Amino acid sequence: MSNLQKTLADAFMQMADGLESGSFGPRPKIALTGMGSEHGEENAMAAAVAASKKGVDVYYIGSLEHEGITTIHVDDDEAGHKKMDELLDSGEIDGAVTMHYPFPIGVSTVGRPVTPAVGKEMFVANTTGTSASDPVEGMIYNAIDGLAVAKATGIERPTVGILNVNGARQVEKALKQLQEGGYDFDFAESSRADGGCVLRGNDVLKGTPDVLVTDPLTGNVLNKMLSSFTTGGSFESVGYGYGPGVGKGYEKLVLIVSRASGAPVIANALVFAAELVKNKVFAKVEAEYAAAEKAGLNDIIAAMEAKKAAAAGPKEEVVAPPAEPVPAGILGVDVMDLDDAAQALWKAGMYAETGMGCTGPVILVSDANEAKARDVLKDAGYLS
Repeated sequence: MSNLQKTLADAFMQMADGLESGSFGPRPKIALTGMGSEHGEENAMAAAVAASKKGVDVYYIGSLEHEGITTIHVDDDEAGHKKMDELLDSGEIDGAVTMHYPFPIGVSTVGRPVTPAVGKEMFVANTTGTSASDPVEGMIYNAIDGLAVAKATGIERPTVGILNVNGARQVEKALKQLQEGGYDFDFAESSRADGGCVLRGNDVLKGTPDVLVTDPLTGNVLNKMLSSFTTGGSFESVGYGYGPGVGKGYEKLVLIVSRASGAPVIANALVFAAELVKNKVFAKVEAEYAAAEKAGLNDIIAAMEAKKAAAAGPKEEVVAPPAEPVPAGILGVDVMDLDDAAQALWKAGMYAETGMGCTGPVILVSDANEAKARDVLKDAGYLS
């Protein structure tokens, strides 16, 4: 076949796919790790097949095969995640959907549930990971992340509401300072009689804002409840999962679903990933942060950190040991203690990094240091 014939054949194939799926242009290549689901691999493969019919080129990482799906065989969940990372790093795939992922601090996921009162989609910012070790700073970044992801799905001017959790009023103040500085976005208005942009549970059920800003642990609970409220909790049947990990300077498209996510949710997550690829989500994130920084974001954060440091008093400076691979994860450290716990290990001569997985904060150390690191963290009161 000549180059011209191949080009024409590819073009006609894309047209045929577009007519079938309603989506034209190259099919985004999205991987799905199928092992580890509470509903079995068959559930994940059913999602892959459904998403394929909607214009997604699915690379299934697991043990099952199906016509129209590219299967990459692996022996277990751990090998599946390693293969997923290899495919992302090489550029062979455009993005991935998986059931857990240890995002670095500064990166967290924007969920996309469907609210039950009126069937409206809403972006929950954020649902896994953490945008900053300080929760108020994190929620400010979450608002920016949420706006970027909402815009990457075609909402031109998303509205922002802040869930009434600890720190909500500080977040409101900071976001209003950004507005005054020229960051152009609209606040949502609560459906309750007293109004305002700080929202209640009623607003969550109604989907009052396009973007609901909250801390990631609360966001995770909300996303789980909204996705499984008709099933009793064991099967997530509605929505698009916990969304993509985003943050300033981060450009690795990984979307999270739960081990309890059913095929409809996983299929939606695959389509969501493809949508973000086509609409260049990371360019949207970069643009949002540039606009927020122009409006004074860095000065607002610096003032908050200075106030916190003054209240805490002088702190010993600890230098990290030389970096080394850190495959071992230690769970159980509170997110508020994460940075201090890592520095306790540095002080003991062990290199450590911090992260946030789907099960919570994690300290990452080398395999050789894991047992000793646990002892140090227990002695320092960071682990029970």
